[in-house]
Amino acid sequence: MAGDLVRLSKFLSLVLRHEPQRIGLSLDPQGWVAVDELLAAAAQAGTPLTREELERVVVTNDKKRFAFSPDGSRIRASQGHSVEVELGLPPTVPPERLFHGTATRFVDSIRAEGLRAQSRQHVHLSPDEETAVKVGQRHGKPVVLAVRAAAMHGARHAFYLSDNGVWLTAAVPPGYLEFPG
Repeated sequence: MAGDLVRLSKFLSLVLRHEPQRIGLSLDPQGWVAVDELLAAAAQAGTPLTREELERVVVTNDKKRFAFSPDGSRIRASQGHSVEVELGLPPTVPPERLFHGTATRFVDSIRAEGLRAQSRQHVHLSPDEETAVKVGQRHGKPVVLAVRAAAMHGARHAFYLSDNGVWLTAAVPPGYLEFPG
């Protein structure tokens, strides 16, 4: 069953964050889609899932990647979109430091250019080093960069806190980064 949930989570990430059109979905401007519409489109695309399976994926996902609307009729990805959405998150004052996990092979370009959103809408930052290490491990040998978030905020850079605890910002200029060793 756990393998099925991982497979369904990856499918939901694809269609709710990156390629809704792949199964004929259209997200609203805030990234929401009706649950019934998602279930029908998934079945039509050859990935049938029940409402119960969908709820299990949402509830058990350790990164809380997905959220239901308060009435449970809609679903969206909490962050990480490459398609344009406006999550409606209010600007939020960040802590003194945030962290970004990446692979060592990217450090030279980050030193030169800072952190950029790349194919996503925002740079993703972690509230603690442990989470950042886990993120970095997904890309190779991990390295954790500290981000002087309070200083950035003081210089009028906007920060947003997603529903699943990931901090978002448009970019991090090199001068606000601290590199290890």
